[in-house]
Amino acid sequence: MNLRGVEHRVWFKEAPVVAVTYAVELPFDRDFEFRADAGRRLWRALNGKPPGAPLHALSESRRRRLALALRALDARMDGSTYREIAEVLFGAERISERDWRTHDLRNRTIRLVQSGFALMRGGYRALLRPPSAKK
Repeated sequence: MNLRGVEHRVWFKEAPVVAVTYAVELPFDRDFEFRADAGRRLWRALNGKPPGAPLHALSESRRRRLALALRALDARMDGSTYREIAEVLFGAERISERDWRTHDLRNRTIRLVQSGFALMRGGYRALLRPPSAKK
């Protein structure tokens, strides 16, 4: 169901009936926080209130970095060199020929490709949960 521009997925054991009160069942598992937040957002939407941001929304800078990492990964998997990737992502005019080996964009490009590979190997799942407080 789509309420106020936000998609909500609701599972009913039986077909819903109009004018009946329903309860939300939330298991106390490791996803409890996310389920509770989704329930709160659904309740707000059903009552005509703005649902608010999800509990674990990605910042604009994080989204930009993830997009760069995926673009860098695609280019690398297509056989592009780090320099070619950097020129496309950051502009060829920013990198002179003799400075490339020590240029900060070279290291940044390599890290972006490594991040892309990590996402591809399953790291994308970490985007669904906030970083753990445990180290």
